[in-house]
Amino acid sequence: MSSNNDKEFDLFITDLNGNLRGKRMPANSVGKVMEEGVKLPRSVIGFDFWGDDVLDNGLVFETGDSDGICMPVHDSPVDVPWAESPRAQILATMFNPDGSRFGADPRQVLSAVVDRFKAKGLTPVVATELEFYLMDGKSEETQRPRPPVLVEGHGRRLSETDCYSIDEMDGLSAFFTEVREVCDAQGVPADTIISELGPGQFEINLNHVPDPMLAGDQAIMFKRLVRGIARKHGYAATFMAKPYAKKSGNGFHVHFSLLNEEGINVFDNGGDEGTDLLKHAVAGLMHTMADSMLTFAPHMNSYRRFMVGAHAPTCASWGYENRTVAIRIPESPPVARRIEHRVAGADANPYLVLAAILAGALYGIDNKLMPPAAITGDAYAETNQDLVLPNKWDDATSIFNNSDVLKEYLGEEFVRVFTAAKRQEQRKLHERISDVEYESYLGFL
Repeated sequence: MSSNNDKEFDLFITDLNGNLRGKRMPANSVGKVMEEGVKLPRSVIGFDFWGDDVLDNGLVFETGDSDGICMPVHDSPVDVPWAESPRAQILATMFNPDGSRFGADPRQVLSAVVDRFKAKGLTPVVATELEFYLMDGKSEETQRPRPPVLVEGHGRRLSETDCYSIDEMDGLSAFFTEVREVCDAQGVPADTIISELGPGQFEINLNHVPDPMLAGDQAIMFKRLVRGIARKHGYAATFMAKPYAKKSGNGFHVHFSLLNEEGINVFDNGGDEGTDLLKHAVAGLMHTMADSMLTFAPHMNSYRRFMVGAHAPTCASWGYENRTVAIRIPESPPVARRIEHRVAGADANPYLVLAAILAGALYGIDNKLMPPAAITGDAYAETNQDLVLPNKWDDATSIFNNSDVLKEYLGEEFVRVFTAAKRQEQRKLHERISDVEYESYLGFL
């Protein structure tokens, strides 16, 4: 809840890249905004990463750059405690002017998939795990990552991997304490905090909720608050997929199960293997994984996570209690039988990751697909080329754009707008001459 001392508030939507776009408004307009929403051009949803119009997406000249209506997704604003002056925030989602679902809004894309589950009497229960790097506060200024200094650790810089270290978290206790406090205040169900493989890399798990849109909202708010609180404490935080070339990348793992109308987990058959419905979902995820790669790895840097030895899945594989596979069935009591999807990077848009995962599972359920035998060893040794995931940005974009399954389950408008944004970003980056090209060729050719 927001306090009465706020002078202004931010209303923002999430564009297809997961970047927040919106307006800063005076506090006395909150009531009107909660009731009527705020107008923004629908083309804002389809901006490229740097906030430029994408003229090929069909939302600019073809529509007269018409407005959509951004409606709040929660009942009231929440405070932004890391702001220098009193401020609140409102997360919103965009509709068409007539109030219908806007098919390119990432939250609406997810909502449409969830509605298809509801039509089957099924409710997805979702939990997310997001990894991030905490860096020296000057990293954003220099635009190069550098591990942070433990303010409460005698000035020691976190330069080495120290996985599962409690001492690392002790040295950053003020930061993590405030993260927990703000999560509680904003309704973000933070659970376990883990020191991960990279220097200054951490993972915070969010508890499961029986509402995928709420899980997406919480992930968006979590990423925003981590970055804001890090700056307040003199650090910088990044969810970039691969900030250090030779260190672990930032992953975004998703756990989910399905409840029927009686609240029973339909993946639970009383044993370890799970039901046929679970296996249908696994098979659908495997079938659609390559098509969906662009939602799991949406940026140029994203594909650095999928190099050999980088601890990220490189093929569409599955197994029981196996962390080398893309789709893991964790060991758990049967009543908690679930699927863990391990492909996405933390740089991806949470709504789109959840939408693509649930769409893949639903495709498998609809078509009663069955997966191949579960992998019991090293999934990185998989040699079946039909299962290998695209590891180049351009290739993933083409596969995504040509996917009839994604057009059916996620919508043609979304596929068109997201593809156009990615292709514009690729053109811009391919036009730039890199430092390594100058260093290699300028004085020798």
